[in-house]
Amino acid sequence: MKTPTTLPARALLLAALTATTVLAQTGSGADKRVINIQGASTGNLRTGPLNFTGSPVKATVSTLQIQAAQATLAAPAGTPIIEARGKRTANFSGNINVTRGRLSAKGDKLAYSEVSGQGVLSGGAAATFQPDGSSGNDPVNITATQMSLDVDNNVSTSTGGVRLTNGTQTGRADKLVFDEDKELAQLTGTPSLTRAAKGNQKELVISGTEVRALTKSKTLYVRGGVKLVQGSQTTTGDAVYYDDAKNVAYVVGNAVSVDSKSKVTLRAPASGYLEQRTDLARVTPKNSRYTIPVAQFALRGEQ
Repeated sequence: MKTPTTLPARALLLAALTATTVLAQTGSGADKRVINIQGASTGNLRTGPLNFTGSPVKATVSTLQIQAAQATLAAPAGTPIIEARGKRTANFSGNINVTRGRLSAKGDKLAYSEVSGQGVLSGGAAATFQPDGSSGNDPVNITATQMSLDVDNNVSTSTGGVRLTNGTQTGRADKLVFDEDKELAQLTGTPSLTRAAKGNQKELVISGTEVRALTKSKTLYVRGGVKLVQGSQTTTGDAVYYDDAKNVAYVVGNAVSVDSKSKVTLRAPASGYLEQRTDLARVTPKNSRYTIPVAQFALRGEQ
């Protein structure tokens, strides 16, 4: 004879299994950090972890679309997975592909946390940000040791041997923050940016404490111990604004330019700046003030 508790117990178990599957597959629009993994899973349906395989496994979180060979969804120790919504972690492995708007990224592993809203891509992390279709725009390509994608905003942070290429410009740094909405890159940690030689123009290398680049317009703001090296010319100062389309750099703050070949040294007037035409290999002292449009390069939260 069946005990009175058998049917309710089975019903509760079935409800738990159903809730677990739903949590793995759907997320609340009110919580953009909740990850949404498609497909059936194996594992402990009460405590997790849940394992997903597919061709490929597909998942979404906020505006991120993820594909991988395998995925694991886990809850904090001691917390049933059906009660851990917003606190879970998801680990993806094998042929990772992530897309968000015009950004696409790939790597060998992706670790995502619902608590932080960060997805950390590693193992040959690389990303491409496509131009908006405007004439003359180039894609932005990024490679790094690891790349963290923030689901709360369209910002990625790359660290370790960072390389950014944008047309003839190549940036290198220890850290890169890239804002997809503003198409703005911030490079720190011994950053430099190289504009490749073109036509009669020699290669130009700009370095400083911090490099900020608007990748669509290919304009730069570099500050802190700035150095511009082009052929035999070396120009130094406190900050520089460089416009690639106009082939001109404006160097401010204790600006000095030395030509090792001609032995000519040029200094900016106390109230002025140096204008360097990179297409003409010509530096001209200007006896007026130049104000760098710093506001154009403001990161989120700085305005």
